Amino acid sequence: MEEDALLSIGVFARRARLSPKALRLYDRQGLLPPDRVDPVTGYRHYREGRLADARLIVLLRGLDMPLAQVAEVLAAPDRERALLVARYWDGVERRLTAQRELAVHLRIQLSGREGILDMYEIQHREVPDQLVLTERRSAGPQELPAWIPAATDRLTEAAAAYGGAVAAPFVIYHGEVDEDSDGPVEVCVPIDPSHAGTLAVPGRIEPAHHEVYTRITKAQVEYPQILSAYDALCAWAERERVPFTGPGREVYFTDWAGTGDTEPACDIAFPTA
Repeated sequence: MEEDALLSIGVFARRARLSPKALRLYDRQGLLPPDRVDPVTGYRHYREGRLADARLIVLLRGLDMPLAQVAEVLAAPDRERALLVARYWDGVERRLTAQRELAVHLRIQLSGREGILDMYEIQHREVPDQLVLTERRSAGPQELPAWIPAATDRLTEAAAAYGGAVAAPFVIYHGEVDEDSDGPVEVCVPIDPSHAGTLAVPGRIEPAHHEVYTRITKAQVEYPQILSAYDALCAWAERERVPFTGPGREVYFTDWAGTGDTEPACDIAFPTA
């Protein structure tokens, strides 16, 4: 088979829609090394068959894909490249969704909570006595995203010995959780109340109460934007002069892994008088 023609860096750059400067950068990064470098002049030459990869780099960089991930795509077999691009773009969309919610939170925070009640629907409900299996610890905001689902999984597994969970798990914040405070935080999984007094694992009765709540999406659960939902409930309580009678909580009523970033996933709630 006849070998591809060698193209000078200038010709190759024009046909690949890249600048010579970019080609030199990609050479240093190991993404697109030249096929031949003149030992005397240092001029770089590329085989014509390399144009496909060069043009792919242009397109991937158009997605703002970091060079390290571009290298992964180039090194992958053809059948896996589309999967890597799809996985990267899923991550971009998740990040953009979270950043959009963070921007909303910052706007609310910097405007002194002006208009916050127009952004969240405040609802009411009655919650009966609940027998709950619990796990409690002090934790900062960076620890909670790993600890909460792990604790929920442990408690849900323990609940199987009592007929399984009978309602959505929830998390109670018995103290502030921020950069300076660590709760404590309690994860609760409700089980059949007929098992009261027979538990072989930590549990207790969560008393019946009236509560106000607002429903948020999976993306809004991210810290610190989740604080906007708490702020909305506090603003409502101040306006209506209704005192909270217990600590705030998050009720995770959906399958977290199967829920999209823009879909409802959690209720932020406070017991009230």
